[in-house]
Amino acid sequence: MLAKIATAGQNGQFRTPRHIIRLMVELTAPTPADVICDPACGTAGFLVAAGEYLRERHPNLLHDAKQREHFHHRMFHGFDFDNTMLRIGSMNMLLHGVESPDIRYRDSLAQDHVGEEEKYTLVLANPPFAGSLDYENTAKDLLQIVKTKKTELLFLALFLRLLKPGGRAAVIVPDGVLFGSSKAHKELRRILVEDQKLDAVIKLPGGVFKPYAGVSTAILVFTKTNSGGTDFVWFYEVEADGWSLDDKRTPLLSEEKLGPVPSFLRHSRESGNPRSLSDDEHAKNNLPDVLARWVNRVEIECERPRTAQSFCVPKADIATQGYDLSLNRYKEVVHEVVEHRPPKEILAELAKLEEEIQQGMKELESMLG
Repeated sequence: MLAKIATAGQNGQFRTPRHIIRLMVELTAPTPADVICDPACGTAGFLVAAGEYLRERHPNLLHDAKQREHFHHRMFHGFDFDNTMLRIGSMNMLLHGVESPDIRYRDSLAQDHVGEEEKYTLVLANPPFAGSLDYENTAKDLLQIVKTKKTELLFLALFLRLLKPGGRAAVIVPDGVLFGSSKAHKELRRILVEDQKLDAVIKLPGGVFKPYAGVSTAILVFTKTNSGGTDFVWFYEVEADGWSLDDKRTPLLSEEKLGPVPSFLRHSRESGNPRSLSDDEHAKNNLPDVLARWVNRVEIECERPRTAQSFCVPKADIATQGYDLSLNRYKEVVHEVVEHRPPKEILAELAKLEEEIQQGMKELESMLG
């Protein structure tokens, strides 16, 4: 519905493109044992995509009675405070084969989380941005983590509250979360880096949410540990997601080459002849490369220079920068090397050129006679 009217909802909601949702699901790789939550679920797009991923990657999931019971009744949880969205989300899950998902009314930031704390193993979300709540309307357990009125920071605190130790999250945040200078911004980033395990910051192009939002965003991928564990953070700058970055958002490639796992790549792997996108195709769709590099982030990525599209930054460097997580803080620009010649050499060449011009003038005068 939001896509049809091309505007954000009155509470700052806007539709998350399916290929971005699928990328986040692939990054976190849900398992049949996971308990998945989206505390700002809207139409339940993240939960639907997680269900589709599990059916594809674990085809025997529904053949096991215990796993089937878990999948239909205990795996999927979504909260929202818009009753229309809740009805659409419930219907969406049912139409995608989940019999009894937990999709219910809840103001995630205003209610305390007794009974929900440390209940989930995976959080996937794109929470509303740029909102502001009064302290008296905000759940006190969230304010204990970070005292702020900004909804994007409160949602991050909420994700940490909801996750079990060892649980993981992939969530979309506005760029301001990465470099904001307020005490709350810095403290939340410090918590992610020092107290938890921040795995990745994936910067998205500015036009991903057009036509109804031009905000610059990034995907944060982290694991709740309560005991640190961040050795380095993997950064990737997505420059193209397969669609034009204007208001029209037209596809730049054929359908089989779009998304994080293009269908033609799946078919090539099944036939035993693995392929990848060409350089020209990669320039239009970076998402398959994000997944390929994500898998190798421990071995290969740590060797990449900071001039590359992706690279790793040690925790100590991030701490030195006041826990700034903006990619541009660490990315190094390749400067074109200009060869400068010595002044004497240039002057000698100019003198020789002047001599040749004068000689040419004399020859011309003698010819004209």
